[in-house]
Amino acid sequence: MTLSSYHEVLQSLSEGSVTKRFDPYVDIDWDSPEFAVHSDDPRWIMPDEDPLGRHPWYKAQPVERQIAMGMWRQAGIAKVGIDFEQLLIRGLMQYLISVPNGDPEFRYVTHEAAEECNHTMMFQEMINRIGYRDVIGMGSIDRTLTMIIWPAVKYFPELFFTLILGGEEPIDHLQKSLLRGGADLHPMVARVMQIHVAEEARHISFAHEYLHRAVPSMHPISKSVLSVAFPIAMRVMLSMIATPPRQFVDKFDIPAEVMREAYWASPGSRHIKRDVFTDVRALVTDIGLMNPVAHRVWQLLGIDGPASRYRSEPARRVA
Repeated sequence: MTLSSYHEVLQSLSEGSVTKRFDPYVDIDWDSPEFAVHSDDPRWIMPDEDPLGRHPWYKAQPVERQIAMGMWRQAGIAKVGIDFEQLLIRGLMQYLISVPNGDPEFRYVTHEAAEECNHTMMFQEMINRIGYRDVIGMGSIDRTLTMIIWPAVKYFPELFFTLILGGEEPIDHLQKSLLRGGADLHPMVARVMQIHVAEEARHISFAHEYLHRAVPSMHPISKSVLSVAFPIAMRVMLSMIATPPRQFVDKFDIPAEVMREAYWASPGSRHIKRDVFTDVRALVTDIGLMNPVAHRVWQLLGIDGPASRYRSEPARRVA
């Protein structure tokens, strides 16, 4: 990708952030009667697209227990989203320090950071409405692991944007699956997902385009390191983003074998784990990061498989 074509993409993304933007307190009618939260609403039951929601143990629970677990799970996912977005915002602001005057990256990255700020407010408002104040996001170990972001921004920005994709792709895949599959979601949750998916498409696109431009010109040794670090980052971030925390397991007394099967031992959950990264596998193939050693790492981590033919291709078409 030439520098001029990269700048054209940035200009298009920046214009999209102006013409197709959302404000969580303008575009969501939080006090609408249809958004009211009731503890007996079956729309809080986790759908089959959720690895735990499809598990026989969960389906065998009383309806009121399924609802309670579904409400906590939605609030917990939103809390993880807040933690990740805040880490991303800090990293983006640090990245901007090195962006020179006149570079179109400054405008787009600032747009993205502003949108992520809106997402944190949107997620927090949804948590407040659901009412589970005991939900947590990333645990202490996950927070420690994310400290790699700060030196990565300065010394290895390609890894930083890899970590961004590792956090954005799993939740984007799950939300698209729910919206495309016509799951009977609570209207508030559905609206939050619609807005998040719409704006996250630009953020994911930017990370893809950045890596398309930066990776081919990397030093061969750095490029080899990134090729192996890439699948590791994807797998670690998937666990951080998509796996419920210990507090959720303890609160609802979920058996250990159920958690192992749901995340990610059963055939169905392994299929979901692979589907999450179809777009990413296409990216690493395009930019020369899918060498024999890296491919073996993807296999060992259980996230190998076919690449999508185009971005956001439905997983059912590439299974």
